[in-house]
Amino acid sequence: MNKRKKAWGDRWDAYRLRGLDPVHVMMPYTFGSRIENEAVLGEVMDLTEVDKYLAAKNAGQPEFKYTWFHFIAAALAKAILLRPKMNYFIAGGHFYERRQIQVAFNVKRKFSDEGEEAMAKFVLDPEGGSPMEQVHTYVQKFVTKVRSDKAGVGVDDMLKFLSHLPRFAWRILAWTLKKLEYYGIYPKSLAADDPCYSSVYISNLGSIKMNADYHHLFNWGTISFFVVIGQKKMRPFYQEDGSYEMRNTIKLGLTVDERIADGYYFAKTLRLVRKIFEHPELLDLPANTPIDIE
Repeated sequence: MNKRKKAWGDRWDAYRLRGLDPVHVMMPYTFGSRIENEAVLGEVMDLTEVDKYLAAKNAGQPEFKYTWFHFIAAALAKAILLRPKMNYFIAGGHFYERRQIQVAFNVKRKFSDEGEEAMAKFVLDPEGGSPMEQVHTYVQKFVTKVRSDKAGVGVDDMLKFLSHLPRFAWRILAWTLKKLEYYGIYPKSLAADDPCYSSVYISNLGSIKMNADYHHLFNWGTISFFVVIGQKKMRPFYQEDGSYEMRNTIKLGLTVDERIADGYYFAKTLRLVRKIFEHPELLDLPANTPIDIE
């Protein structure tokens, strides 16, 4: 992920991609919106090595335990760092690459029907240390904050204020914000905590005992990648001789904007994610450490 000087046509949050082939130049105008270009993938991940890795991490009985959600968030952030096209998005008819790697997710303030959700957004430091430690530290601080009795976090207070506007005002506001987004001048103060302005949005349905293989993308914002996490489940893994063994697994439902890369690129990205699941200790290395998947 290379930092470069801002050039004409860049946004505050992304660099405009230039020199694209004619097909990609035409895609934003001929292929429809983001939600009309969804590619949906379902991957069952073996948690055998991850379970051992987390057990070792928690052996010292830390006050805030390491979980498989931390692992998945760190693995996705690492994959996006090493596979930069996964951090592309299309807005206003142009292709862009984000300046940061941002992982968005929701945190329940209280596990009840009335419990409100707070929107979190973890930013990976490419030059920093272990992605696992970066995620763990961020989540610990965020969860502690939102589950206290303090006021809302980030964009929450703004949304509460706006929710009292009359319907006609909302229509005018939404139209104005969409125009600002189209021209790349959407206010940074609003986008900073909005999960729809992220590299990937993770929905942890497994934590509330639900399963789903798919979640749609949004035309709002710039997000091109959505991941749904299901419940952990024992599944059979078959050998060539027909025998099998039961292993702890988790299913990931991935939805991507297929315009940002081709099928080969997505397939290779999944190979990288699978390798991290097979060798979770890779997340203890500095974030920008390369991983060989050939």
